[in-house]
Amino acid sequence: MADFKLPTPHWSAPLASIWWRFAASGRVPARWFMKSLPAEQDRAARRGELSLEIVSHCWNYSNLLAYQLSSLALSPPEKLTVMMTVFYCEEDQTTVDLLQYYGGIELKNVRWNWRKLTRKQLFRRGIGRNIAARETACDWIWFTDCDVVFHGNCLDALAEQLQGRQDALLFPAIENTTNMLAEDDPMLVAGAKPQVLAISTDNFNSHHRDRATGPLQITHGDVARSCGYCECIALYQTPSDTWCKAHEDRAFRWLLETQGTPIDVPGVFRIRHLHKGRYTGSSLSNRWRSLVRQVTSKLKGEG
Repeated sequence: MADFKLPTPHWSAPLASIWWRFAASGRVPARWFMKSLPAEQDRAARRGELSLEIVSHCWNYSNLLAYQLSSLALSPPEKLTVMMTVFYCEEDQTTVDLLQYYGGIELKNVRWNWRKLTRKQLFRRGIGRNIAARETACDWIWFTDCDVVFHGNCLDALAEQLQGRQDALLFPAIENTTNMLAEDDPMLVAGAKPQVLAISTDNFNSHHRDRATGPLQITHGDVARSCGYCECIALYQTPSDTWCKAHEDRAFRWLLETQGTPIDVPGVFRIRHLHKGRYTGSSLSNRWRSLVRQVTSKLKGEG
C-alpha cells in the first residue's frame, strides 16, 4: 500500500509548516503518513568492514566545510569505507573551489561525491538528504552539517559501534563545540583558503546530547533506502527561494518513531559561529538572527 499523504500542496507554505511541526511533536501518529519503515528484524545486521555515507550541505560555508573535509584527509578511517557526499550550488564559487581542491586528494577508504543542486533545491535541505537516502548503497548514512568535524579516531570508533546493529537511528552521545565564533575569528578566517586544516581541541567544550539532532543523525542504510528523508512530506521536498530552517530534522525522528539511540563516538566536534552565511535577507535581519543565536546559545549554557 502506498504511503498516505495529506493533500498539503494546496496549503500555503507557512500553514503547512505549522501543521507539520504540530504533527512531528508526536500529537499525530507517524504511521498515518509513512508505512514503509522496515521492521528491525528485517534490517541487515552487518559486521566486518562496513560502509558509511556522510551527507553535508554547503552554501557560503566553505570555511567550515574545509575543516570537515580536512578531518578525513588528516585521519582517514581504517575500519570502514566512507563516501563523503556534499550537496552544493555552482553559484557558491568558494565552495566550488574547495571541492575542486579536495577532489584532487586521493585517500584510502574515502571517496568524494560532489552533488550539484540548483540554489532553490539546496535551500531546502530535505531535498538533498532525501536524494542521498534513496540512492545510498552504504550500510549506514550520517546526515550531518558542514560545521561538524570527525576528529582523530572518530570514524573508526563509530565502525566498532555499528557492528551488528539494526537500529533505525543512532547519534553520538557527546558533542564537542566551540563558543559562538565571530566572522573574523582566526579559525574561520583560516578556512577561507582551500587547504588541509587541523583543529585545536582546546577550543571546544563537551556536551551531552539526548536525541539525534540535525547534524547527528546516523541512519541504517535499509531504513534510508526504504523511507527516504521526509519524502512523504511535500513541504520538505519543495525548493525554496531562501534557506529554510531545518524543521525536517524533528519530522525525520517522528517518522522513524524514535529520538535515536545514543552511542559512544569520541571525536565529534562542531564549529559554532555567529554569522550565518546561508541567510539571504537584509543586513539588519541577519544581525538580528545572529543576536538571537548568541542569546539562545547562552541560555543553553553552550557559550
